Amino acid sequence: MPARNRDGHRKRSLAVFPGSFDPITNGHLDIIGRGLSVFDQVTIAILVNPEKHPLFTVEERVDLIREAFRGEDRVQVDTFSGLLVDYAERVGASVIVRGLRAISDFEYEFQMGLMNRRLNPRIETVFMMPAESYSYLSSRLVKEVFQLGGPVRDLVPAAVERRLREKYGTSAPQPVARRRARTRRA
Repeated sequence: MPARNRDGHRKRSLAVFPGSFDPITNGHLDIIGRGLSVFDQVTIAILVNPEKHPLFTVEERVDLIREAFRGEDRVQVDTFSGLLVDYAERVGASVIVRGLRAISDFEYEFQMGLMNRRLNPRIETVFMMPAESYSYLSSRLVKEVFQLGGPVRDLVPAAVERRLREKYGTSAPQPVARRRARTRRA
């Protein structure tokens, strides 16, 4: 039976999925889709960190995410700075969703989850695993592969690939095998 509030109405569950999303990847989309199967609404919360030097501005990342979820009214996009648990409390979320790609993610995410619980015991952290095909994927890796001329079409939404081309001033990357063949002939 669904949880009810004091007035007897069904409680809506809101989860926050935080990150830098520089850029958003299909692995992120997979986690958000999994989150929507459990929670009524997912807010994608872009961390504004002045210490980092992202490729995409906050505004560009918001636009890319909104484009990826156009027509899905259960997904909201927002930005925040400061403590995540403070943000979650402010927007009425009871859950923080985090993706775990590999064992290497676990230790850091476990520490953060425990610290967030200490800071606000009313906010739970839920860990979700992406599809196997995205278990290695990260925003950093996507940018690196693209910069080196590798294809990212199956790793990011089409809008992200298009914006990567604009940022780096390149046309579609050439497959690695063709680049090598051309280099040998020269």
